[in-house]
Amino acid sequence: MSGVERNRLVLPVIYIGGLVFGFGLAVSGMAKPEIVLDFLQFNDFGLLFVMGGAAAVTGITFAVATRYLNRAPLTAREYTRRFKEFDRNVLLGGAIFGVGWGLSGICPGAAYASFGIGNYPILWAIAGMFLGAYAQGFVRSYRTDDANVTSDTSTN
Repeated sequence: MSGVERNRLVLPVIYIGGLVFGFGLAVSGMAKPEIVLDFLQFNDFGLLFVMGGAAAVTGITFAVATRYLNRAPLTAREYTRRFKEFDRNVLLGGAIFGVGWGLSGICPGAAYASFGIGNYPILWAIAGMFLGAYAQGFVRSYRTDDANVTSDTSTN
């Protein structure tokens, strides 16, 4: 782990955080595709408050943590900002994500919570997410291999 020893509490905290997150999604209704589709069709704006509340808590937590702590408490990694270039890949990925969200009525995080509350047909959407992730990885590795071959032949 690049010279930084991992705290023993990392995995238990991750699991507890996942359980709390999934429970919150189930209680808020975000794990029910019909509620999400009502939101996406502008029929019910309740999820806007759920997402806004989550964004506010996250924003405050990151602002406080990065200001008063130099390192993450469990991993001891330094807090740094990562900038992603806004390019066509970001636009294309966002569009595909949005179409998938609209078709399935659920976002990836809520899909697992939806399965947890007994929505077993959601497994089709989860399978689609895995297939899409695999396809993206395949295309990216193919492009990387092509770029490496092109740069190797151009330098000779």
